[in-house]
Amino acid sequence: MDERRAEAAAAAAMGRHDGHPRPASIPSGDGSVWADVSPLLEAACADLQEGELIHGDNFNLFAAMSALEIMDPKMDSGMVCRYYSVDEAIENGAAPVPISFDKTVDVQCTIDIMDHLLACEGTWHKGHSLAQTVFSCIYLLRPERTSSHALLHSYCRIIRATCKAVVSVVSDARTHEEEDLFTMSYGLPLIGEDEKCLSMLNAVEETIARQLRACKAPSSGRKVIEDLEPLQNNPALEEGYCKAILCRLRFRKHFYHVLMCLKRPQGRGLQLARKHISSCLSELEIIRKSTEVLRSNDYGTHNSGEDKTTASGRQPVGFDASINTRLSAPTPPRSIKILSWSEAVDYFVKLLHDLDIICSFSLDASLEGILQFMVQFQKSHPDLVSRAHLQTLLIQDGKLYGRDSIFAVITKAAGLPEILRNHDIQNGECLVQLGQLVINLLKILSTNAAWQRRKLGKILQDWRVIHIQLELPFRQEMGEESGLSADQSGRQDILRQILVWVEEQTFWIASRFLMLGFELELYSPGEYCMVYWYIYVVLIKLAERMHHKMSFTNATEPAKTRGKKKKGSTKDTSRDIQMPASVLFLQSYICLAEGLTMMLAALRNERMLSQSPSPFNSDHERFIQHFELLQKAGVPDHISYQSFEESTKNVRFSTLVMYNYFKDAQRIAKEVKNSFPNDPDRQSELRRVEQVAEHNSIALTVLCRLGSLDPSLKVSFDFSHHPYFATAVVKRS
Repeated sequence: MDERRAEAAAAAAMGRHDGHPRPASIPSGDGSVWADVSPLLEAACADLQEGELIHGDNFNLFAAMSALEIMDPKMDSGMVCRYYSVDEAIENGAAPVPISFDKTVDVQCTIDIMDHLLACEGTWHKGHSLAQTVFSCIYLLRPERTSSHALLHSYCRIIRATCKAVVSVVSDARTHEEEDLFTMSYGLPLIGEDEKCLSMLNAVEETIARQLRACKAPSSGRKVIEDLEPLQNNPALEEGYCKAILCRLRFRKHFYHVLMCLKRPQGRGLQLARKHISSCLSELEIIRKSTEVLRSNDYGTHNSGEDKTTASGRQPVGFDASINTRLSAPTPPRSIKILSWSEAVDYFVKLLHDLDIICSFSLDASLEGILQFMVQFQKSHPDLVSRAHLQTLLIQDGKLYGRDSIFAVITKAAGLPEILRNHDIQNGECLVQLGQLVINLLKILSTNAAWQRRKLGKILQDWRVIHIQLELPFRQEMGEESGLSADQSGRQDILRQILVWVEEQTFWIASRFLMLGFELELYSPGEYCMVYWYIYVVLIKLAERMHHKMSFTNATEPAKTRGKKKKGSTKDTSRDIQMPASVLFLQSYICLAEGLTMMLAALRNERMLSQSPSPFNSDHERFIQHFELLQKAGVPDHISYQSFEESTKNVRFSTLVMYNYFKDAQRIAKEVKNSFPNDPDRQSELRRVEQVAEHNSIALTVLCRLGSLDPSLKVSFDFSHHPYFATAVVKRS
């Protein structure tokens, strides 16, 4: 730095510029002197080239990533603060108590605070920091200040208690993959809030309910209610404001009860939770209808845009989004857009519906039923809070629903007799590890789609390792079969059936991993052929293991049960054993996947599918990128890009004329639909399979007849009928 700049820096350090004293904008305190460093910074910036940093000798890459860019609103946490502390905000009147000495305005402002807190709470649930959303409310940061305002104080206490309950369940579930900041409270006043908040809320609710009854009563009957002070000063608005506050208080009360009921062990509070969920939804509907009343009295400034965070459209009192920016994280504060009031109401309606679905699920379901439910539940894109409650319901104290041991769950899923569910084999190290894998699988299926797919791909190797570890002692005992005792023979039967089930589960995980790629839009149209081919080979293996397991179960079925079959039904019984409904259901998927693979291969080979080669990687490299995790786990064994290429390189439309896989899929879907009379989800899925098969069958017929004769035909694929199986669209260009 040259002599002039050094002089400027020295002057800045002494609080002077150009030799003249400069008044300090911040008063000096004991032992501190504030100085304007702007000239020093300007001098330093003039010497810096683009991309350079001022740093010390010990400055490293981690420090560079955590560095603050001074004077940048997004990077400098001190730049955007209106107040530098809660006390400063209170001293400047940012959160007055009472809000207004005009009781009507006070009530209106209180309702606005309630509405904005609902919007902040929904935004927090979406993954943002608690400090920058709900606790941007200054009233929540100083709980003791609102004690003289019973309505506001009771509402703030129930909000804090609700936040504590949500943080607890999400922390226990450890599913906060959307945002690691979700459960961080940073010393915010959450501790100490418990069910005592309900007694205060109930007292306030009863007072306002009495006032509502009083203002509804005829004038002659109002004298009966003595010493009842009106809620506010305008008699014409009294009834509307009483109703608006009551529905908001009752929603908070019932929502808190929902969270408490869901915490009860072994699902004992689910039925009661459903009743409170119903009450919550009713109160939310009343809250929606209160908008007209709240806009009837014009005070303050209305926000006419769609992003208003209150029902009245007015800005709430007592909030500052920047008040906690220093608490948010050891990283720069995030830019947060608070949900609008209508979006927040919609969010809570969906959350309650998702929680109701969880509460209505049978606690006696098998593991297969649970996995099917979790996959179906994920289709509605549930948010973090509902998924956390699902996981904590399923896994409690290392048991299913907190009551069924994981070994008992595995033996039931593997089709073993109930008498074997307490066998000593469960204490073996491999089976203990297998139980942990089952728990991890249920936890992974409770996460969002992106996190779920990544984790499913990684745990495939764990399942394969467990299979190998279980297979070794089984093969050793098989080699010594002649000398086995009755107990050892029983162990062998258990291991055999569990091995088949482990393989079945491994292929199920692989199929889920592949299907999620469509949901996350990870595949380009040019890659559909290899993806459906891989899905086909995985589903074939899955169907084989499923059929094997069921055949073993039927073979070990008690003679009394098998003896009840009527004479003359031998043929039908044999057919049912060979192809159970669940395997036929899977067979419809297999036909669709094989049909799409062959159609796409023919389009590629006859150059009818418009696609440009990737400039970055080859088909072989993309095959490895998509299926590397499956290949490492050997799912299935001996599958490679070369086997895919060999099976598809000679496919032509002339050969596809002989066999239409889509017609088979359609036929199987129709036949098997009657096998699931009490399963609406399966029936709905089979209808979708029928639609995809029917449309693709027609498209294939058109292509086989006119494809080579009409070069103007263009083929594209969409997912209008099914999220995972594409439908061909044939048009003339």
